[in-house]
Amino acid sequence: MKIQGRVHKFGNDIDTDLIIPARYLTTSDPQELAAHCMEDADPGFSGRVKPGEMIVAGKNFGCGSSREHAPIAIKAAGVACVIAPSFARIFYRNAINIGLPILECADAGAIEAGHEVQVDLAAGEIADLTTGRRFSANPFPPFMQELIAAGGLVNYVRKKAGA
Repeated sequence: MKIQGRVHKFGNDIDTDLIIPARYLTTSDPQELAAHCMEDADPGFSGRVKPGEMIVAGKNFGCGSSREHAPIAIKAAGVACVIAPSFARIFYRNAINIGLPILECADAGAIEAGHEVQVDLAAGEIADLTTGRRFSANPFPPFMQELIAAGGLVNYVRKKAGA
């Protein structure tokens, strides 16, 4: 599966409260969460991000609480993929469970905001189309690729149960 889009850049240690502030956790509506995605890190983000675009961040993305609202807000905002050198483990699993592709790439910091990037999830390859540079990430194993393609764990299980 290949994804291509423009990059929005964030730094290290972006915690779940920066991704979706606690004051908005009174709802589980994905579109309402999307409207406030990254609000405290970048107040205009939800108005600028377009479907298919990507987030490139520093290390430890998604640290903090285990709130599932964080990857839901990102996905509902239209973000197609998050690339970072490392992710908080609970965020990583929550993202996969809802079908949000995330890639660990040690050299992600070299990708700048506004660059056009193409990601090959199966191969773990990232191409910065703006600069021509290529980066390696940990590819998703086939099972996780199926989860992502299905739109997350619940959809995957529904599909398997109906088969």
